[in-house]
Amino acid sequence: MAASGEPARPRQEEVAAAAAVVVVGSCMTDLVSLTPRLPKTGETIHGHKFFIGFGGKGANQCVQAARLGAKTSIVCKVGKDSFGNDYIENLKQNHISTEFTYQTRDAATGAASIIVDDEVKTLFNPAPAIADLDPRFYTLSSVFCCNESEAEILTGLVVNSPTEAGKAALVLLERGCQVVVITLGASGCVTLSQAEPVPKHIPTEAVKAVDTTGAGDSFVGALAFYLAYYPNLSLEEMLKRSNFIATVSVQAAGTQSSYPYKRDLPLALF
Repeated sequence: MAASGEPARPRQEEVAAAAAVVVVGSCMTDLVSLTPRLPKTGETIHGHKFFIGFGGKGANQCVQAARLGAKTSIVCKVGKDSFGNDYIENLKQNHISTEFTYQTRDAATGAASIIVDDEVKTLFNPAPAIADLDPRFYTLSSVFCCNESEAEILTGLVVNSPTEAGKAALVLLERGCQVVVITLGASGCVTLSQAEPVPKHIPTEAVKAVDTTGAGDSFVGALAFYLAYYPNLSLEEMLKRSNFIATVSVQAAGTQSSYPYKRDLPLALF
């Protein structure tokens, strides 16, 4: 029951029913310095630009899904401070439900992210990856999506090419994943599934990247959008479209600030 004078929060199942994409994950404030190069240990160098932005893998993915038109909600915790206040306002401006966004004076937000839509399909992004990941994450995930470095940590295999990504994806499939997607940055992604256990490379368009920060989250957020709103599309087509959207994001500076809105994208994607 809500305290006197406080509005009652809707039950979680009511929010889940209203949102097609529900993200459980992190909200982080990005303090970004642009410099000509990375400093050496103990060295001070001049930067040419500084800005504060919104990041965090869970929130990034949620924002990208929301900007494509998905009804979204995020379950997260931020500090009881100016950054936390600003972040909640940012979520609202992106039309993301904040019914389960909490503030605390005692702890920072978490780093792991899980995306769940209202039909209980799960898109799991194991970041940051750990070698001894609980095996239930493999079996309970509808789509298990990681990048090449995360795939290396999880499988112990080197992943520097689509062929090597395919080998790593097979290892993850053997652990019980239904669908595996390994993203490869400018090389696109590799996927396979229990139904089609032969690795398939899905390339992406070559572009001149300005800032690749958060591109993987753009991809995952876009994939969550397509899983929720275009379930009849083939997975390959979803991945092609998600690749395209992530490619758009790397052509602008910043993390969430680089994520495109539906109105900025070709109608053919929808």
